[in-house]
Amino acid sequence: MTGATACGSGGGAPREELSAASMGELAALAAAEPAAVEADERAAVTPSPSTSAEKQKFAKTRFVANAGLAAGATYQWIVKPYRDGKFKKGAKGRTFALVKAGLAGAFAYNRLKAATENAKGDPLLSKAMVPLTAGIESLKGLATKLRKGQAGDADIDAFNNVINGVKEAGKSAGANVVDKVPSTSQLSGG
Repeated sequence: MTGATACGSGGGAPREELSAASMGELAALAAAEPAAVEADERAAVTPSPSTSAEKQKFAKTRFVANAGLAAGATYQWIVKPYRDGKFKKGAKGRTFALVKAGLAGAFAYNRLKAATENAKGDPLLSKAMVPLTAGIESLKGLATKLRKGQAGDADIDAFNNVINGVKEAGKSAGANVVDKVPSTSQLSGG
């Protein structure tokens, strides 16, 4: 089996070997990121229900789905690996963990933006989400920091705090958000 050496800081640090399978999956994930954004934009254009009660029900349902996917991706591929030390220099599987965290960060940001839009269809959710919009917007550039291995405690805490805030906002409006880990194909837009 052939391997490729991951980029490092030079300085004699041990280099990480990636298998051909890992390299293929990373390439597929990276190539699919723009397609995920386009697919999400197409999915956002959906026919709307006819009554006000139906609009609110569907708004909550879509909010719960999008917020749950954002929460699941954040925990599974950002918070958990960070706590496990997978983002530290020299950690086994660091490059793969960082690329996945970067994709998860972009995915979570995208799903949180969609959840914010969904919340506008329900007066309680809309009101509960207003204080969180700045926090969600602040996550925009963190995916790049994660992918480059430049994220620290404050960045991870920012993701975690925004997710917890969105969960609380949903709960206060009767829309309980449960973590739902997206599949790799969802994460990569496939």
